[in-house]
Amino acid sequence: MDSEGVLMPLIHKHRMMPWNDLRRGDCCGRFESIGDGYYCKICDIFVHKKCGESSEYIEHPSHPNHTLQLLSTRGNSHDCDLCGRYIAYLLFYRCEICDFNVDLYCAKYPPPEVINISKTHHHKLNLLKELIQFDCDAKCGTNDYGFPYKCYECDLFFHKDCVWHPPEVNHTLEVNHSYHPWHPLKLHTGQLPNYSDRKCRLCAKEIEVGLFYHCSLCNFTLDMSCVLNPPQRYLWNLKAHDHQLTLLPSLRSFLCSACGLNGDRSPYICVQCDFMIHQVCLHLPRVININRHDHRVSRTSVLGVVNSVCGVCRQKVDWTCGGFSCPRCPGYAAHSLCATREDVWNGKELEGVPEEIEDIEPYVVIDENTIQHFSHKEHYLRLHVNGVLCDDNKRCSACTHPICLQSFYGCMDCDFILHQNCAGFLRMKWHVLHNELLL
Repeated sequence: MDSEGVLMPLIHKHRMMPWNDLRRGDCCGRFESIGDGYYCKICDIFVHKKCGESSEYIEHPSHPNHTLQLLSTRGNSHDCDLCGRYIAYLLFYRCEICDFNVDLYCAKYPPPEVINISKTHHHKLNLLKELIQFDCDAKCGTNDYGFPYKCYECDLFFHKDCVWHPPEVNHTLEVNHSYHPWHPLKLHTGQLPNYSDRKCRLCAKEIEVGLFYHCSLCNFTLDMSCVLNPPQRYLWNLKAHDHQLTLLPSLRSFLCSACGLNGDRSPYICVQCDFMIHQVCLHLPRVININRHDHRVSRTSVLGVVNSVCGVCRQKVDWTCGGFSCPRCPGYAAHSLCATREDVWNGKELEGVPEEIEDIEPYVVIDENTIQHFSHKEHYLRLHVNGVLCDDNKRCSACTHPICLQSFYGCMDCDFILHQNCAGFLRMKWHVLHNELLL
C-alpha cells in the first residue's frame, strides 16, 4: 500500500484509501459495528475491511460439495440461493459447477436452520430451503419472495432479517439520539411504515428495506449511518461559507444558497446572513472540468447571470444563488449539483492546479488554401472547394465517408484526403459521453 491508496481490482477500478465509516458497505449492503474499510473518493464507494480482505475461495456449509469463488457483480446478475434476494452489491461467492450463488453477507453470516428467539416468536422457527411467495408475519407485514423462516405450529412466515441477526452485528434496540431528545428511537427491521416518507430526517437519503431507527409518535426516522455517525451540529472553516453553520434537524422547505435548488429537510444555516445549504453541497469543489463545456468552470456564491439556463440539465438557473460559471464565457452557468454529477465531472478538484494550455488546434495554416494537419504532418494539404462527384474510392481519412460534393483537403504528395469539416475538428474535446478529455 502506498500513500495514494490500494488497488483492489476485483472490487473497484480506482485506488481505495483506508477509511473509517459507519455507513452501509457497498460490498455487502449491510452495516457493521466496526467502521474500518476502504473508500473511493471519486465514486463514493465504501468497502468494509472484512469484505475487502475476503478469501478468494471458501468452503461453505450451505454448499459442502464444492468450494465457492469470490467474484465481482460487474457483468453478473444472480439471486442469492440462501436469502433469495437479488445480489445488488459489489461481491458474491459462486459455484460455477452448480450455478450456486451466495451474497457476501450470507456467506459471512449464514442463517441457522433453526432459531428459538422468544422475543420474536414463542415457537421454534425453521429456515425453508425453497423459494416461496409469503406474507411476513413480523412487524413489516410485507409480501415477498424468498427463503423465509417458518413456524410449523402456527403456519407463520418471517423474513430472515426480521427475526434473526448475527450476534456480531446486533444493534441496540432503543437509542436516545441528540437530534431527537423527546422520545427514544426504536430499532425497526424490514419495511418502513406506510405513513413514512421513506427518507432519513437528517441526510435525506432513501432508507432501504432493512435496519433503521424510528419514533412512531413523531414520524421521525434515521438511517443507521446517521444513528451511528450523526452529522455535526456546528461547522466552520468551510469553503462553502465564511461563518459558522448550524444544523437545523427538521422538515423545512428551503432554497439552497449554494446550488439554487429546493430542499425539504435539515439544512445547515447561517444565523448571521440568512444562508441555507444542503448537506450534500457543503463540500462542493471550487474549480473543475465538466464534459459539457470546453473550459474550466468555477463555483461562485452568486451567479449573477439573469435568465440563464443550466449547461447540463437545460433548466432555468436562479441567478441570485450559487453555481458554476465559466470565466471565459460570461453567459455560461450550471447548477452546482448538475455540474458535480458522476456522469458530468471526473471527481478532480482543480483549485490551485495550474491550467495547462493544450495545443488543440488541428492544423497550421500555410497559406489561404494550404494547411499542415496534425494527422498528416509529413505533407501539406490543399483545399478543393467544389468536391468531386461521388467516388467510392475517395474517402475521408477521418470519418471514412465518401468525399462526394463536399469541400475537402487533399494531400499534395499522396492520396490522403479529409473533408474540410473533418479537418477542423479539435485535437482534444470534452464530450458528454465521457468525463475525461478525449484525444
